[in-house]
Amino acid sequence: MFETEGWVFRCADAGDAKAVRELVRVAYGGYVARMGRESKPMTADYDAAIRNHQVWVLFDSATLLAVLELIAEPDAFILENIAVANDLQGQGVGGRLLAFAEIEAQRQGYDEIQLYTNSLMGTNVALYAGRGYTETRREPLGAGEVVYMSKKLKK
Repeated sequence: MFETEGWVFRCADAGDAKAVRELVRVAYGGYVARMGRESKPMTADYDAAIRNHQVWVLFDSATLLAVLELIAEPDAFILENIAVANDLQGQGVGGRLLAFAEIEAQRQGYDEIQLYTNSLMGTNVALYAGRGYTETRREPLGAGEVVYMSKKLKK
């Protein structure tokens, strides 16, 4: 998936938790002022996430470039988090991770993938809508709203 760049994409292990936490905090850090608080991914327990969820990491040598966290629940496949290093944002890495998440959902027998974002996080809603996700509901959260979205996957 990232072979042409010479990057390694693999399942995270326990030793990756600290680097994942640090990358996520930096990647989401720009939203703190707008939201008036840290976002859920910034406060997550990545030791537990790596144990209990499907966490994927993208490395260039020893540098963590991106994180993808997926949750396979009995009735839903959830894209919990995509975080890309700031210097790679806008270069298609997140889009490739999103495509991988959709393929993983199908591979694991799901016909839909769900995600959520915050209405105050820039253009996320439009970005996901442009990739075929539809808004299913909104819930108030602080100054913004949690926007829930889903996408039916082709069989």
